[in-house]
Amino acid sequence: MQDRAKLENLEKISRLIRYHCLAMTTRAGSGHPTSSLSATELMAGLLFGGAFRYDPDHPDSPNNDRLIFSKGHASPLFYALWAVAGAVSEEELTTYRKFDSPLEGHPTVAFRYTEAATGSLGQGLSIGVGTALNAKYLDKLPYRTYVLLGDSEMAEGSQWESIQIAAHYKLDNLVGVIDVNRLGQRGETMLGSDLDAYAARVGAFGWKTIVMDGHSYPQILDAFEKALGAEEPVMIIARTIKGKGISFLEDKNGWHGKPLEKDEFEKAVKELGEIDHSVRGKISLPVQLQPEAIEPRKAAESHFPADKPLATRKAYGKALTRIYPQFPGIVSLDGEVSNSTGAETFKARYPDRFFEMFIAEQNMVGAAIGLARSGKIPFVSTFAAFFSRACDQIRMSRYSDANIKFVGSHAGVSIGQDGPSQMGLEDIAMFRAIFNSVVLYPCDAVSTDALVEKAAAHRGLVYIRTTRMDTPILYAPKERFEIGGSKVLRKSEADVATVAAAGVTLHEALRACDELKKEGIAIRVMDLYSVKPLDEAALLDAAKATGLVITVEDHFPEGGIGEAVRSALWSSGVPVYSLAVRKEPKSGLPRELLDFEEISRKAIVAKVKELLWKRKRQALDVPGSWR
Repeated sequence: MQDRAKLENLEKISRLIRYHCLAMTTRAGSGHPTSSLSATELMAGLLFGGAFRYDPDHPDSPNNDRLIFSKGHASPLFYALWAVAGAVSEEELTTYRKFDSPLEGHPTVAFRYTEAATGSLGQGLSIGVGTALNAKYLDKLPYRTYVLLGDSEMAEGSQWESIQIAAHYKLDNLVGVIDVNRLGQRGETMLGSDLDAYAARVGAFGWKTIVMDGHSYPQILDAFEKALGAEEPVMIIARTIKGKGISFLEDKNGWHGKPLEKDEFEKAVKELGEIDHSVRGKISLPVQLQPEAIEPRKAAESHFPADKPLATRKAYGKALTRIYPQFPGIVSLDGEVSNSTGAETFKARYPDRFFEMFIAEQNMVGAAIGLARSGKIPFVSTFAAFFSRACDQIRMSRYSDANIKFVGSHAGVSIGQDGPSQMGLEDIAMFRAIFNSVVLYPCDAVSTDALVEKAAAHRGLVYIRTTRMDTPILYAPKERFEIGGSKVLRKSEADVATVAAAGVTLHEALRACDELKKEGIAIRVMDLYSVKPLDEAALLDAAKATGLVITVEDHFPEGGIGEAVRSALWSSGVPVYSLAVRKEPKSGLPRELLDFEEISRKAIVAKVKELLWKRKRQALDVPGSWR
C-alpha cells in the first residue's frame, strides 16, 4: 500500500508542474501545454516516486539513470520536472523559448539535463537503446534508461526497429513509457485509446508490457517498481487525457501546440486549485560506481604492401582494428553488411565492442547517438546508399553534439554489376549539408588508414566514404593526412589545368595525366581527400597557377565535389568544370560504368583537350585572352 503522505505530496507536485507548463507556454506565446499535462503524473511519479536515481548536482555522473523525452514537444513538462527537483529556478523557467535560453522549444543538450536532442518524433527509443547497450555491455553499470513516448510517434517505423533490437539484446535496463492520450496534432491517433492493441504489438516483440491508468499515482508507482525487477525490456502503456487537469482542454481536439491566452490561463489556474510553489520533489541518488577504465595504448604501425592494391573499405576495417588500443572508446555498429564494409575485421578482434544492428539503419544511428552521449566513439558502417534511410537521425545527431563517425562503403557507379539500388550517389551531398560535419574520401589503403585515425581523434560528426573495388597504393607508409588538407600528386610549371578528384576518380585522373603527358600536355592532379572542409588555399593556388579547374567525382553533381570546389573558387574568376554521374546508372562492369558516366581516364583526357581547344580559339578570336 502506498504511503498517504507521499501520494499527497505527489499531488501537490502535479499541480505545481501543471502551473509551470501553462505559465511557460502562455508567457512564450507558443509551445505544447496539453501534451505536457497528459504525462505529468507519469513523469512526476517516475522522478519523485523512488524508482529514478539521479544526482542533480552531477548531471554527467555515469551512474545516473537516463531520462529521454522522445516526445520532445512536451518540453514544458521536462523543464518543470527539474524545477520541482530544485535544479532549475522559477526565474529560469520564464526564459522558455527565448533566443538566449537553454530551455528551447524542444530539448537540446544546451539544457544541462538533456540526454540527447529530441523533437523529431520516433527517435528517442533508439537513443535509449544506445544508452542501455552502454550500461549493460560496455560500462556494466546498473543505471536504467527511461524513455517517454508519444502515442502518435508509435506509427514511426524507427520505433519498431528499436523495440525488436532491444529484445534481441535483452535490454532489461530499458523502460519505455507510452503516453496514450488519444489525440495527435490534428485528431485521433492510429490506435486511439486501444491500450490492448499497443500491448499486443509491443509484447509480440518480447517486451514485458504494463497497462495502466496514467493519472493514478498508486498504479504508476507500482508499474515502475515492477519494471525494476523485469528480465526483459519494459513498456508501460498508460491511458492518459490530453490537457488533463483543465476542463476546457481535457480530451479536446484542436489544442495541440496551442498556448493559452492570458484570460484562459487565469481561468485554468483557478481550476488547478491551491499551488504550493515551495513544494519540492526528491530524486533518489544513484549508487557510486565507476566503469572499468581502459587506458589508451599506442597503436601499432600500419603496413600496406605497395605492390598490392586494396579496397578502401577493407583498409577501413584494418585501420579501425589497429587504432582501437589508442582510442578505447571506439564501438563498431554495422547494418548486417560487415563482410562488405570491412567492419568484420574489427568484430573478429574485438567482438565485445561490436554490435550487429541488422538491416535497421534508423535505429542503428539512433543507438549510436545514445552510445556517443555515453562517452563512446561509435563508428557506424553500412553501404553509403543506405544512410539515406537514416538522414533524419544523422541530422538530429548534430544537435546532440554526438561524436559519431559514419562510414559508407560501395559508393558510386564503380561498384559495378549490383546496379543503382546499391550505389551511393547522394551521400556526399547529404553529409556535406550537416552543420559542422567533416567529409573524407580516401583513395587508397594508406590514406584510409590515416584518415580513420584522424576521424577517431576529431570531436564531432565525420563521414568517411569508401569504395568497393581494389585500388593501387599511392602513398608512402608515413604520409601525413590532415582534416582540411589535400595532396598534389602531379605538378609542373607547364600545367595547363588542374584536375581535382578523390577516391576512385583520383586514379582515373592520374592515368589521364600520364596519357596527356605523352602528348605534351601537362596537368596538375589534386587529391581532395578532405571534401569538407576543403583545402581552399591549395585549391586557389592551383587554380591561379593553371587557370582552369576540372573536378571529377563518382557522385551526382548536385551537392558533390564539383559544387564544393565551385563554391570555394567562386570569387577567383577561374572557371570550374565538373565531370560527375549525369546519366541514369545501370548494372555493368566498373570500367564500363566509369566510361558511360564520363568520369573515367578517357573522359578526363577528352575534357582537357576540349577546354584547351576552346581556350586556344578564344585567344585567336580575342587578342590577349590567352592566359
